Amino acid sequence: MMNNTAFPLSSCELKAFRTKIAQKGQELYRDFAWRNTTDPYKIWISEVMLQQTQTARVEKRFCAWIKKFPTVDVLALASVTDVLNEWQGMGYNRRALALLHAAQMLSEQGGTMPSSQQDLQALPGIGPATAAGICAFAYNQHAVYLETNVRSVFLHEFFRDAEQVDDKLLIPYIEQTCPPSGALGSREQMCPRMWYYALLDYGAHLKKTQTNPARKSKTYVKQSKFEGSHRQKRAELVRLLLAYQVSGDVCTTELLCRELNRIENSAKREDVSYEYVQKTLEELACQGFCVAQGDMWRVA
Repeated sequence: MMNNTAFPLSSCELKAFRTKIAQKGQELYRDFAWRNTTDPYKIWISEVMLQQTQTARVEKRFCAWIKKFPTVDVLALASVTDVLNEWQGMGYNRRALALLHAAQMLSEQGGTMPSSQQDLQALPGIGPATAAGICAFAYNQHAVYLETNVRSVFLHEFFRDAEQVDDKLLIPYIEQTCPPSGALGSREQMCPRMWYYALLDYGAHLKKTQTNPARKSKTYVKQSKFEGSHRQKRAELVRLLLAYQVSGDVCTTELLCRELNRIENSAKREDVSYEYVQKTLEELACQGFCVAQGDMWRVA
């Protein structure tokens, strides 16, 4: 019905679209722990966890994280080891370090989460989508929240016959259709918070029931294979470093190389070289994951 509708939407088109999304939101609503709070800290954690990670995996980790690090100030006092240990299984360990560094900045400023997108984006690891999500879900603000499921809905509804659609073409639709800041709402009457819940759930449904609409996006890139990749080997080295830190054993480059190759061989992959492990450890050190003490390594 909305296919290739020109922007801006007429008042009738806008009403029809909002009505459709509200109905889809009621039909497809998913109840998650992070949807039962407006605490901006908890919303922030959930938004970062959900980046390129399936909701089923986040469900398992979110409550455990909040139990261990219930506030910005508690997280700010945590060690890198504790943060990385709690993050294991989520992937992209750099996100955990960014959370820690941002929490430390916020704690120094009083421990209060900002309520503006500009201030949120000034923090490590918070980009436009994460900032918009925090503003919409925590503060019920009108925001342009453009993430993969939201993108899928707008591509499906307005650009069904198009290819290589630039996000710049989607943003005006998202801007116009999002309800105003502070609107009171429920699952029946949309406010920014419930509006984006509905879009997220409809977008997830579209991906399961038909060819992924996100493939029509100019930004679409098929995620590279993790197993056997450099990312996988980095993640294994971080896990090994954490394990040796807990046990208190000496952790040398040679030992890490031997253990990594054991993992590689068990997956029927070839050995990596000592030089490769050394270079990867130096890379991790530059990013704040670990530090060297001669030929020994420990978590930063």
